[in-house]
Amino acid sequence: MTLSKTLPASVMRRGLFKLAVSVGVLCGAGLSWAGVTLPGPVVDSAWLAANLDKVQVFEVRANVKSFTGAPEFETDAKSGKKTLVEVGGHIPGSRLMDTKPLRVDRKIGELTVKYMIPEGPAFEKVMQAMGVDADKPIVLVPLGLDMTDLDDALRAHWQLKVYGEDNMAVLDGGMANWLLEGRAHSSEAATARQGSWKVKADRSAQYMADSQAVADAVAAKSGSVVDGRDLRSFHGLAKRDYVHAAGHIPGAKVLPPELLNRPVAGGAVKLQSTATYRALVAALGIDADKPAIAYCNSGHLASGPWFVMSELLGMRNARLYDGSMHQWTLEKRPVEGAIPLQ
Repeated sequence: MTLSKTLPASVMRRGLFKLAVSVGVLCGAGLSWAGVTLPGPVVDSAWLAANLDKVQVFEVRANVKSFTGAPEFETDAKSGKKTLVEVGGHIPGSRLMDTKPLRVDRKIGELTVKYMIPEGPAFEKVMQAMGVDADKPIVLVPLGLDMTDLDDALRAHWQLKVYGEDNMAVLDGGMANWLLEGRAHSSEAATARQGSWKVKADRSAQYMADSQAVADAVAAKSGSVVDGRDLRSFHGLAKRDYVHAAGHIPGAKVLPPELLNRPVAGGAVKLQSTATYRALVAALGIDADKPAIAYCNSGHLASGPWFVMSELLGMRNARLYDGSMHQWTLEKRPVEGAIPLQ
């Protein structure tokens, strides 16, 4: 006797639907697709080297010329040790993800806010033009010489996450560490290729905060507002030209870039361990059990604290304020903590 003869068609359809959903949930939880399981939101170079044929690799670069350049090393005359001073080239078979099209001007009320995430349809077109395919794991590769480089990849990760992508990871240490380990690299030019990636969902409400959400969090003291800038900017001793007031958002905690990475011998930087991050946020007064909103000058450096809190520490209510201090001060909202320059 077959199952189809013993159960009504409607029950069969519901059962098959539940099975499909269960499989999808399990695959998402394990980060497993098409025969390869991503270890998590971060992969190391050994894992990537062993799985290059199973993933799509994208070099996230603000300096696109470096994709076809040659790496530059300095050698210490006494010790003979090499230090990487400029990243050049890319992992063989990887593609270029230029950071410039990833951020756009957006109209918010009467104001034009710079450096924002594109709206879904526009972002989808950008990803397709860069050759990103659907349903294949994505590994994002930063330059890896400093935290700003890492944040280029972490920002791309956040944007993909906002639009429903979970099938991805970031290469720890980036291209810099790859080169320092003596792994193969290429200087071939990128070739144009249309990808098939599509927006899977709009999760802006889950991962993105606007000015009002930040103002509400400040007023209610309902969680942490986390400043991802350097200490000089946090204390108002320096500011970018597109930020219109010095200091920081009232009540903000600071998680500066220099604390988010550790140097690797030879010139690269890597992320800290999860245990280190957990102790670090506790020491800085950030409650991992409460909501958190990361911000910086324009939403770039904030990608580091957001990634640590959301992806590594599992803080489910961690969001990124995309407009950051640029939008906050355009709107003439209050700032505090600016140390006077005399």
